[in-house]
Amino acid sequence: GPITFQANSDTLDPGSDPALEHIRLYMDAKAAISTLRIEGHADDQTLSERRALTVGRWLRAHGTDCKRLLAVGFGANKPIADASTPEGKAQNTRIEIHNAALLGRPIGGLPLEGGGRVAGDLCQ
Repeated sequence: GPITFQANSDTLDPGSDPALEHIRLYMDAKAAISTLRIEGHADDQTLSERRALTVGRWLRAHGTDCKRLLAVGFGANKPIADASTPEGKAQNTRIEIHNAALLGRPIGGLPLEGGGRVAGDLCQ
């Protein structure tokens, strides 16, 4: 299922726990993934960054090594639907998870942040 938040907030909805647990188990099983990029997407750049950090902090609190996590905010820069409708806006507000590096090497030679803005250090 999706990772969701309370409206206009970086507070996770309890219904997000199964998806977060799935990501945690994935990271436990895939030691070769040296960097997992957590992408926040929202109309507001700051909110997208805060949400990505919240997901990263949840993973860290549940045992994922913070050095393997990179929280990045994209704001409204990567829409997947027409933002002029409520439905499209809802689709554009999301968290995406991407493998960014394997065995310490960026995938495809791309920057680890994938063009987004690094939200903060998850090891602090």
